[in-house]
Amino acid sequence: MVVLPLTGNYAVAWAVKRARVKVIAAYPITPQTTIVEKLSEMVENGELDAKMIRVESEHSALAAVYGAAIAGARAFTATSSHGLLYMHEVLWWVSASRVPLVMAIVTRAIGPPWNIWTDHSDLLDQRDTGWIISMAESNQEAFDLTLQAFKITEDDRVNLPMIVGLDAFILSHTTAPVDVLEQEDVDRWLPERKQLYVIDPNNRFSLGNIASPKDYMMFRYDIEKAMDNARRVILEVDREYGKVFGREYGGLVECYKCSDAKYTVVAMGAWAGDAKEAIDILRDNGYAVGVLRIRFIRPLPVNEILNYLSGMKGVIVLDRSVSFGAGGQLFTEVSSILASRGRPPAMKGVIAGLGGVDVSYSEIKDIVLKFINEVEDQGWFIKRQEWFMPYEYSFKDYG
Repeated sequence: MVVLPLTGNYAVAWAVKRARVKVIAAYPITPQTTIVEKLSEMVENGELDAKMIRVESEHSALAAVYGAAIAGARAFTATSSHGLLYMHEVLWWVSASRVPLVMAIVTRAIGPPWNIWTDHSDLLDQRDTGWIISMAESNQEAFDLTLQAFKITEDDRVNLPMIVGLDAFILSHTTAPVDVLEQEDVDRWLPERKQLYVIDPNNRFSLGNIASPKDYMMFRYDIEKAMDNARRVILEVDREYGKVFGREYGGLVECYKCSDAKYTVVAMGAWAGDAKEAIDILRDNGYAVGVLRIRFIRPLPVNEILNYLSGMKGVIVLDRSVSFGAGGQLFTEVSSILASRGRPPAMKGVIAGLGGVDVSYSEIKDIVLKFINEVEDQGWFIKRQEWFMPYEYSFKDYG
């Protein structure tokens, strides 16, 4: 065990180092920048035997590691917010090419107005691109998820890229103890990189040519099968990681005090920790509440959501992003899954914390308690959207 005081960004950088990545490309953007700064420092001083490519844009950063990965190198990049939006086209190319690749997304609000603080809009904007998408709760999990991502993506049953998300500043720039493991132990656990094919200049190979409609649809169907395979691989890798290193997270979801719960809070990211504190207080006051933390939004943990939530009296979903006109993305997906089994539990979606607005454990407790009282008073209902606004907000101030 090697425990170091690390920010979330440095924890990611250490995981990349432990994975012995060979090619890194990035364009700096707040709040991701210190990940690649640390990796550049590691390369420069000889700690990491890798090629650091400095590019002119985020689009080029992903294109560069895409090329490296196709050529057989273990590759990594990172970005945030508008940088991720600029990359968006290349995300589709990487997944459709079935290339194992890992990218860290330090979640940040999208402008205008300009904002450098966390929400989940940039991450959830990528749900349909064919990437596996995960979200860490802590600095330690940011390290562990990044390391696991290389094994998940390079599995023969998957061969898809993966995003590791972590909240801006709450994790990225906050220091906590992180076990970065011994290099020798990681080397034994993480095998040499492998993938379905490698581009070799000495052998003719075609990639990305025009395809017939039938062929195109088969390529897309193949991605869906790989994403379905990823469900099993994620669980296997997490269990194996737990046996070897002593930390297991539950696979696609983590359920905290769900076994006897009548009400459950659904959340993802760092504020799931605040939700756990909130429900501990509620439990001390006689309320049977649990927290279902979504660790992977793609592949969507359909069976886990059904297994944990179908028998609940009420489910409240916290979203740190919004699909305008539809509500929070997490709520939309969770409610649709539960509705597929007939009459779902009483449900409510709450949109909060956009642009880094602080939502404390005490406020989450009040939100959940209000929901419980609504269910007890009104019985079954589905409330699609409610915004939890900053306390000082006034419509008079904003017109």
